[in-house]
Amino acid sequence: MNKYKGVREIVFLKGAVLFGARRVLPVLVWMICALRIYGADRVQPVPVPAELRSTVFTVTVDGKPVDVAHAADRLEFASFDATGPVTVEVTASDPKFWDAGVTVEPWRLGIRPVRKGATLRFTLDGPAKLSIARPRDFLNHASMLFLFAGVPPQKPARAAKLRVFPAGVYHQSLNPQNGETYYLAPGAVFYGSLNLWKVHDVKVLGRGLIVYDGPQNPNTDEGWMQKPDWHCIAAKDSERVEVHGLACVVRSRTWSIQMKDTARFLYDDIRVMGGNPGNANQDGMDWLGGGDAIVRNSFLRASDDVFAMQGAWDGYNYADLVRPGHDVQNILVENSQLSTSISNIVRAGWPQKIYNSRNFTLRNSEVLHAGIGACGQPFAVLGLWGANHARGSHSGYTFENLFLDNWYSLVQIEQRQPEIRNFVFRNIWALDQPPLTDSSLIGNVAGITFDNVKYGQHRAESNADVPVVTTAGAQSPNYPQKHAVTASFTMSPTIIVPGQPITFTAQPVSKAQYTWLFGDGTRATGRVVEHRFPDALGSDYDATDGAGRFRVLLHVEVKRLRQKTAEDWAAQGVVVVGHWKQSQRDLAQTVPGLIWKIYPGTWTQLPDLAKESAVFSGEAVNLHANPGGYTGYAVAWDGFLSVPADGGYTFHLIDRDGARLVIDGVEVAKTGPPFAQVCGAPGNALRYERGELGLRAGKHTIHVEGLHTRSENMPRILWEGPSLPLTDVPPAAYSHTRQDVLRR
Repeated sequence: MNKYKGVREIVFLKGAVLFGARRVLPVLVWMICALRIYGADRVQPVPVPAELRSTVFTVTVDGKPVDVAHAADRLEFASFDATGPVTVEVTASDPKFWDAGVTVEPWRLGIRPVRKGATLRFTLDGPAKLSIARPRDFLNHASMLFLFAGVPPQKPARAAKLRVFPAGVYHQSLNPQNGETYYLAPGAVFYGSLNLWKVHDVKVLGRGLIVYDGPQNPNTDEGWMQKPDWHCIAAKDSERVEVHGLACVVRSRTWSIQMKDTARFLYDDIRVMGGNPGNANQDGMDWLGGGDAIVRNSFLRASDDVFAMQGAWDGYNYADLVRPGHDVQNILVENSQLSTSISNIVRAGWPQKIYNSRNFTLRNSEVLHAGIGACGQPFAVLGLWGANHARGSHSGYTFENLFLDNWYSLVQIEQRQPEIRNFVFRNIWALDQPPLTDSSLIGNVAGITFDNVKYGQHRAESNADVPVVTTAGAQSPNYPQKHAVTASFTMSPTIIVPGQPITFTAQPVSKAQYTWLFGDGTRATGRVVEHRFPDALGSDYDATDGAGRFRVLLHVEVKRLRQKTAEDWAAQGVVVVGHWKQSQRDLAQTVPGLIWKIYPGTWTQLPDLAKESAVFSGEAVNLHANPGGYTGYAVAWDGFLSVPADGGYTFHLIDRDGARLVIDGVEVAKTGPPFAQVCGAPGNALRYERGELGLRAGKHTIHVEGLHTRSENMPRILWEGPSLPLTDVPPAAYSHTRQDVLRR
């Protein structure tokens, strides 16, 4: 690993130019290098051939057209290099495409584009790798645009074993030999693979694109095989390899980048995009033995685990699974953006597998989209699944300075023999949603540390806060109580309307720098700042009936001479109200609980219950009901919700088979269609949606619907508002009238 300390490091917008000289320097290096190559031409689009061009979006940068390429399934991408701040415009061919809202990730950048019909407009201050889509539309079949604003590539120095591939289309694979350097110019497109087969001292540079569409059966998993021309990048028994600036598009059901028994690999500024309609077996990057690798400044979109580690993989029969594999060790992933439609961000282990792993680090990166559901165990930022007599010692994993945009759970770790030791989760910042399911530690697991794991502004300080469940001998995690920096803030007043001055006050930290991003595309510095929100449309333009949620982020940083900079983030959703819902007046006396009704049926999605007939009904203190023996049914709850104070409220809805929340006649949230779990895990995945309303204090009508086909849980509703932290809606907030009982 020390061999790569001298490799030129350019950090892709990791804090951009927002947070001091430590992060400004990489951008200055970027600009200097770019000026040397491009001179006064500030924007250099990366061209794509006509057969790859997409018509779903058009993109311009500083008014210059940039080719948009079709990647896989419904994924599109555009790439350009620039030498300074640029203005980007993205136009969807569907004039109503953004009507459901728009989200530009990473959220940490605070980008809220100006929307005019089908066109989005925003400014980039430096290099970035972005995902542009509609809110929570990131699973398979999602329509997404990936935008890569790059560092201009350096042309390699003359060398005896240098091969240059000019722009053009090549129907061939790349097979570099020992000591060779390949330079793939911008616009060089290869239909094939990059095979790194028993070679050493190889470099692949430039802005080339590999489109891989192999012969794999789309209905079975053959992607694990180790052979040339079977992945976008296939590597075996190789060492001292560098890959810079390469883009991979993977269209078949295979693992995108697979390495078997490799060492001393460096991936810098790579862009990997897999879009499998079947949503399976299309990992981002796999190590089968070996390691000693660095992945930095990269973007990976997978239809399975983004990163996976196994000692070996030779098939699914018993003999292949239990055959011991080689150790995996010393892997560093940093300054990258990670996305998957299913499965884990990092996967280690598998039932029956035998191998050891140590020293894996993922740091300074964004989890844009994590998989939902389960494959034996729920998906997570880290899934280590050592079940069914799997054996191995796994130690020294570090997850540090990670931003969670959309995610499912934090950790799922199971290993009974011999042990799991010393896993650290430090500075994990979940920016806008709660965990959808519990984390778990199972077996001989010890030395797990949750150090400054934060959901919004709340730091997890106990198992209940994560939440994490320990069983089969696993030790409870450690929760350090001392933190060098704590980001926390208050605002006044707490009832917010457009244009109203709001004072944001950060908790004081000695010698700290404070940076605010208000979720409306603006930012400010200082411990105490005043801000006015321009409208009530929300950060993602997905407001609910005149009330919009803005994602306010606070970054607190303390720079210390000769010491590592200390930092922390805090996030809070702030609802700006443009229209108020008045409370119910002249109500008859209410009693606790809700009225429920059962509608039998075998629907695959939540039906319109107004067109259906209930077979019986009852009363419950909250969202519970007695299905009366039916296994396929929908249920509706009706009554009132007691709101404690005037203000903007956010409601979070979580359900498996499909649910809908209506308040005062307004559909606040409706979860997406059922999403089946895989690998034999029963039922559907938990789906999440949220919405906001401006509510006056008092009672408001509430109507909730839930579908039950494959899963048995009832919908879960959480709320937050003025002086009300994120929590489940308590039974005491529900009521109904006796007239409701008579009408049912």
